[in-house]
Parts: sequence; structure tokens; C-alpha cells
Amino acid sequence: MNSSLNELEQAFQAKIDAEQKIEPKDWMPAKYRQNLVRQVSQHGHSEVIGMQPEGNWITRAPSLRRKAVLLAKVQDEAGHGLYLYSATETLGTPRADLIEALQTGKAKYASIFNYPTQTWGDIGAIGWLVDGAAICNQVSLQRTSYGPYARSMIRICKEESFHQRQGYQIMVELAKGTPEQKQMAQDSLNRFYWPALMMFGPHDSKSAHSAQSMKWKIKRETNDDLRQKFIDQTVPQIEFLGLEHPDKELVWNEERGHYDSGEIDWEEFNSVINGNGHCNRQRISHHVAAHEEGLWVREAQHAYNVKMKARRASTAA
Repeated sequence: MNSSLNELEQAFQAKIDAEQKIEPKDWMPAKYRQNLVRQVSQHGHSEVIGMQPEGNWITRAPSLRRKAVLLAKVQDEAGHGLYLYSATETLGTPRADLIEALQTGKAKYASIFNYPTQTWGDIGAIGWLVDGAAICNQVSLQRTSYGPYARSMIRICKEESFHQRQGYQIMVELAKGTPEQKQMAQDSLNRFYWPALMMFGPHDSKSAHSAQSMKWKIKRETNDDLRQKFIDQTVPQIEFLGLEHPDKELVWNEERGHYDSGEIDWEEFNSVINGNGHCNRQRISHHVAAHEEGLWVREAQHAYNVKMKARRASTAA
């Protein structure tokens, strides 16, 4: 039995090493499946919960055009959540289980979405920094080893790229506007920069999943490498805006060819991840309320599906 299992695991790893995709009906180790369910569902939860801080500003956006653009972006995020939940379902986990895990706190989502959006500048910072950090991570996930996940990332990355540009455009207009608008942009940058760096997760040496995910090519780049890439690309963007960089310890390292940066407040990160952020309870309670209010829609859809199935069976007979 152990010999047979070892052979399956070796064949599985050989397939991954050969850059072949793993598909839903393929044999896979139980821990590979569990790791994927954790990562993909967490990604999906982040998209769905991430609708809330921006949805809060749809009615308060400064123009009709801004309202329409923000509404479209929030709709995109709902679609991303659906793609990712569907990918998770191919691993044998029902969507109802995913939602229950989210609402009971068993599953996590990106800590960044537990910070409040206090000003219109925060919408720009989220688009620029949060979606920019997401793109850094998600571009490589287009090559992840699990087929449904990799394919879902293709469209998601295209749409996230638009979101990032939309957010940066807001920041450009604020930074080049009145002194009050520029200060708003600076304040939003100050508050969202460090939480955006936390999105990449803990240092690889302290990550419980990073090494195994890299071996199985679920992840293609490490947390620290992705974070470094984001830091390096953000510096010239901040300079173009004419804003002050929030990291006062930032310095170019000629030998490494990268920026050295200050240390993240990991105590804050752990506190937010464990439910003690500004908006943790609000985000989940809002999700629970919306889920309960939408029960009649799900029941109606189920009844319709049953009716149509019966009709097709009757016609076939």
C-alpha cells in the first residue's frame, strides 16, 4: 500500500516538474488538495469581502462617471469570487462549506479589507496599492499547477490590471490637485501602504505553507520575492505623484539591485488576521446579513432547476 502511494506521489511530482497541469479528475495527494482549497477559497473570500470597503463609496463617488466606474469594479470583484469558488468546487468542496468557513472564522481572507475606507483617496489607494499587490501575486498564478485555478487567473489578472490603473488615476488627480486633495492622497498612501505589504503574507521562513506550495508549484514565487517586486515598482510611482514615501528607512541597495525597506509591524498583521482589525466584525456581519437576505433567491433558483430537470426528463420519456 505504501509502495503504491509512493509511486503515485512520485508520478504526481514528476508531472508538476514537467509543467503539466493537474486537472480535477487527476489523482492528487490529500495535502495538495487541502492546500489548494485553503489558498483558492481564501482568494475567493478576499474578492467577495473586498467588495465592501469600495461598495461603501459607490453612492458617494464625486461624479456620475466615478460612480459607474466604481460600480463596474465592484461587479468585477463579485465575478472573481465566483470564478474562484467554482475552481474550489472542482476540488470537491461545496460552496456552502466555503461560505460557512468564512462566516464562522475558520477561513481567512486578505487582512487589507479589514481597514476602513475613510475618504475618496482610499478608493484610489486600494485600486493602486491593493490591486497592484494582487497583480504582483496573481500574474505568476496564471502558471500555477492546478488547471482550473490557473485558467481563472487569466481573466482576473486582466481585470485587476484595469482596477490598478483606475486607482492610480484617482491618486494622480488628487496629487496634482489642490493642497487639500494632495494631502488626502498622502494620508491614504500612509494608511494603506504598510497593510498592502502585509498582503503577501509572513516572511517565508515563518510561513506554514510557502515551502510546500512552492514544491507543488501552487505558488510560483515566494512571499518575500513578491513583496520585494512590489516595493521596487512602487517607489517610482510614488515619486511621480510627488508624495512622500511612508517608509522612512527605504534605501537603494546597489549590491542587491533592490530597495532595502523598514520592517513590517507583524503584531498588527497577526492581530488583524485573528479578528481584531478595525472592521473584522463588520465585514463578516454584513456578509452574513446579505447571505441570509438572499436565501429566497437561492431557493427560487433551486425550485426552478428542479422544475426544468423534471420537464427535460418528461420530454425525454
